[in-house]
Parts: sequence; C-alpha cells; structure tokens
Amino acid sequence: MRDTSPAIPVYGLFGESNTPSPAGFAHIETIAERSSLHDWEISPHRHERGIQVLIVSAGQAEVTLDGARFALVPPAYVVLPAGSVHGFRFSPGTHGHVLTLSLDFAGRARGADDPLRRLLAKGGHGTMGESAARRVGLLAGEMDALAQEWQAGAHLFLALAEALARSLPDAEETAQSVDDRRLAQFRHLVEVHLREHRGLEFYADAIGCTPRTLGRLCHARLGGSPLEVIHRRLGVEAQRLLRYTNASVNQIAQELGFADPSYFSRFYLRVMGQRPQAERDRST
Repeated sequence: MRDTSPAIPVYGLFGESNTPSPAGFAHIETIAERSSLHDWEISPHRHERGIQVLIVSAGQAEVTLDGARFALVPPAYVVLPAGSVHGFRFSPGTHGHVLTLSLDFAGRARGADDPLRRLLAKGGHGTMGESAARRVGLLAGEMDALAQEWQAGAHLFLALAEALARSLPDAEETAQSVDDRRLAQFRHLVEVHLREHRGLEFYADAIGCTPRTLGRLCHARLGGSPLEVIHRRLGVEAQRLLRYTNASVNQIAQELGFADPSYFSRFYLRVMGQRPQAERDRST
C-alpha cells in the first residue's frame, strides 16, 4: 500500500502495512497474534479505508488517538474511524480481538439515525457491562474460528461483525455517563480538599483524566474552568463564615487555607465582588 505521509504510516490490517482493505472486507485476529511480534506495541498509524474495533477482555491497553492518550480498563472497547491516527501499547499477555472493517460496512446501518452509522463514523471508547462483554466475547470468538474461511461464508461473517458492533455500548451514552461520574468525583474532591488549595493536576489525576479533559468538562457542564469552580466554592464557603459566625476576617482566612489575610481579601473581592469586611458589615 502506498504511504501518502512519510510521518504517519498507513496500514491495512492491525499492525500490517501491506494489506489492502477492499470493499466488503472484514478481518479479525487476536491482539496477541500481531502485537506480540512488535513487543506489544503498535506505533501510531492510520487506515485510510478501514475502520477498526479493538476489544480488550483482559490485561492492560493504552491507546493514543489523534494526539490524546487514554487507558482501556477491561472489559473495554475502542472504535477507530477511518483516517484517525492511533497507536497501542499493551501489557504482555493482553487478551482481546481486533476487528477491521471496510468503509462500506457502514452501509449496513438502517438509516441516518442508526447508532451503528454514528459509531463507525465518529468512533468511541469505554467499558462494557458484564452482559455486553460476554456477548461481544462470544461473537469475537466465533468470528475468530471462522476467520480462515470468511470468503466462503462472507455473509455469516459480516452478520456476526454487525452483531458485535451493535453489541457495543452506545458511544455517546457511554461518554455521557463517564463525564457524569468524573464531574461528581471532581465536585466531591473539591469539598474534601477545599482548604488545601490543591492544583488542577491533583484533581485530574484523582479522577483519571488530563487537566485538559477536566477543563473541557467544567466549561461544558459547570460554566467555567476547574479553577473557577473551585474558587466559586471557596468564595461561597467564606461568605457563609462571614455571615453566620463571629470569627474575624483573619481567622476565616486562616480557616480556609490562606496564609496571607490581605491576599484572602483580594481573592474575596475578585470572586464575590466585595471585600470580606464589607460582607461582614452588610450582614450585621
């Protein structure tokens, strides 16, 4: 296959650069079958005319996708649209399958709103529940057993491939639930560590994402950056203490982890719109 980019190899199959992906093509193999030949690492590459589905049933896998990096916690999957730049790093002995589909496989979708069309076009990744993982594992195993005879039984093989793809969790719903869990964890951690003035890396690491992802979630769902969310919560806590306790401004600053009362005063002005003493005077 001609490589159109000297920097990014163009592959046909999983880890193989000289295999075409003709129309109506489907292929399955185990993760170990090829990655074990490359020290369990497949360098970043792309498929111009193929869609890949990676199923990880046991072990560890790290995926690089268009510059982002994330781990798959089995049982898990990732769907890689045609043209996406991706690579894999597996722990030795990782179990799972790699399914490669030609672009025209999306023609099996039943209309524009079919989740199968969206999944193959946009991709997605996530964990699978016990039922979905069992079904996907059975389908992948059956396809693996038929792999050497797929041309003779192409219709059956492609039907099994479609059943496997349709058994994966909806990518958009999975992403939504993951985002919900991460935001809930973030807000809980903010409450627990509010007075410690932790950095964004601490929160991102604790919920298993990058600071950039945490920033995207907060902007989209909480109306500001993670730091703004933390500062707003800190400002509200300071306001409560100023309004409903007899503690001095200096005592409140110390209680909330501010070593410098004058900095606390400037912080409160910036976040809450007035000086702490003005808040105190207003409440008396």
